[in-house]
Amino acid sequence: QVQLVESGGGLVQAGGSLRLSCAASGIFSINTMGWYRQAPGKQRELVALITSGNSTNYPDSVKGRFTISGDNALNTVSLQMNNLKPEDTAVYYCYAKASLARGNQYNYWGRGTQVTVSS
Repeated sequence: QVQLVESGGGLVQAGGSLRLSCAASGIFSINTMGWYRQAPGKQRELVALITSGNSTNYPDSVKGRFTISGDNALNTVSLQMNNLKPEDTAVYYCYAKASLARGNQYNYWGRGTQVTVSS
């Protein structure tokens, strides 16, 4: 079964930490994994990406506070979130991009996990 399974969301006070994890199953040739988030009334936005070459990408809003890591096969990815702020409250979605035949790519999404940061 093709799926991305997230874990680790929850409620934390401002300044606290949470760690999210995501495991891919049934997905082959993953070249990028990462996390996006969506707050109520807002568009989904990038949180962190990691490639099979171990390159990472963060927006300024989380740089220095969040760290993404993945296993060598890029089948699991974790997001360590420190110094959380109320504006980090959102549903966090695991993301994976896989290479298909003829140079095509396909995007996969998890179901999402809620992160709530109280002030």
